[in-house]
Amino acid sequence: MTDLAEPIESMEQLAVVWRAMVLDRDAGADVRDLPGIAVRWADCRFAFWNCVTLTDVGADAELLERRLRQAADIMRAKRHPGFLWLFEDLLDDGARSALGAAAGRAGLEYAFPGTGMAGDLLPVPEPVHPDLTFVRVTTDEQLRAYADLNSRAYGFPLEDGRDGLGGSRLWKEEVYAYLGMRNDVPVTCAGTVEADGRLFVVLVATDPEWQRRGYGEAVTRKALYEGARSTGLTRATLHATAAGAPVYPRIGFRPNSPVHFYGLKG
Repeated sequence: MTDLAEPIESMEQLAVVWRAMVLDRDAGADVRDLPGIAVRWADCRFAFWNCVTLTDVGADAELLERRLRQAADIMRAKRHPGFLWLFEDLLDDGARSALGAAAGRAGLEYAFPGTGMAGDLLPVPEPVHPDLTFVRVTTDEQLRAYADLNSRAYGFPLEDGRDGLGGSRLWKEEVYAYLGMRNDVPVTCAGTVEADGRLFVVLVATDPEWQRRGYGEAVTRKALYEGARSTGLTRATLHATAAGAPVYPRIGFRPNSPVHFYGLKG
């Protein structure tokens, strides 16, 4: 692979997966591929389903400035807040240096960091954890538990996660979504979904009360194991938060592009 191949793959995987996710949430969602900008915006309470990302490769400082202003204008026109996802390695050196100031001029503020990751790592062994049993999400009750785990892990109100996932056909039928159960209580979750010849890991979360016990790694391995077993795919991708970034290399993922998340200035 060239130096930019994996960052491009990471950006394109976001665009592919989020298209499916936001259209599942709302068939009339704003899903557009504009010059240099991909819009994937369900305009719901679950902020992760409200996404804009920049798609130019090798953008210089001048182009970055223009794209950031365009992205911010799109975000301002929406009812619910969301995030601009920016893949640092798709910028040239000048644009990287100018990023912070340019984002501020566009009316954006830094929210949190992430990391694109990928690996030719499948199949993985079937996971076991002495504390957990794994249950695939197939019912609305299980899907609500999955949503609530994400809300608690990411500090969202419970209703936000439920607004994003509640009633989803996609999550109950096409996502290999699993709950990790401790004494019949859901404490962790992870999903994988087929995306353009890869398995994409999506919405991994562990209840804050039960973190740092290996639960997130175990349920992620379960979602990868079952997804690979069903699809035959051997490559997987994901976007890690800072909390998850140390976990995924243990499974076989390699970091590629840093991802910067921006919201509108309050």
